[in-house]
Amino acid sequence: MRKAACLALGLGAAHMAGAAAAPSPVAALAGQYSDRFQNALVSGETYFSDDIVEIVPVDSRHAYVDFDLNFYNGHTCGLTGIAAAQDGALVYREPADKALSGHDRCVLTIRRKRGRLIWDDGGTCQAYCGERGTFSGGYMLWSSKMPVPDLARLRRSAEYRRALAEWRTGHAQP
Repeated sequence: MRKAACLALGLGAAHMAGAAAAPSPVAALAGQYSDRFQNALVSGETYFSDDIVEIVPVDSRHAYVDFDLNFYNGHTCGLTGIAAAQDGALVYREPADKALSGHDRCVLTIRRKRGRLIWDDGGTCQAYCGERGTFSGGYMLWSSKMPVPDLARLRRSAEYRRALAEWRTGHAQP
């Protein structure tokens, strides 16, 4: 009986050790994603735009995210902040005192799905966008992922320092 119990415990431990832990979304999503595309103005003039998303680990459960997205007629979406790992995704939650009066707090979820980095805000982050911009249903190809260039410069930037201060205090920073 004792041998059977030890064998069962040993098999259970081996099974647990063999089960692969889900990779951290912080490590899995870290990098710079980009998309260069032809954009246009209402006048009909065309030009090229570059959408860029950067994800930089802060610690094992949090990452700095920086979105610089372009839309028709020169409209943009821009957001920087610290996102937390949650259910295999990164989730940015705007500090409550930063949300515009009468609007929901911005909540942006970022994850990998098939061959894409995808994000969605359920319409809550419109304040960070121009008229034709949106964070709803956005994506970039996973194949565009590369290391973040000049990480030291990014970590010295005012945007990065402001995002860290907001995250640490839970309050909007000037």
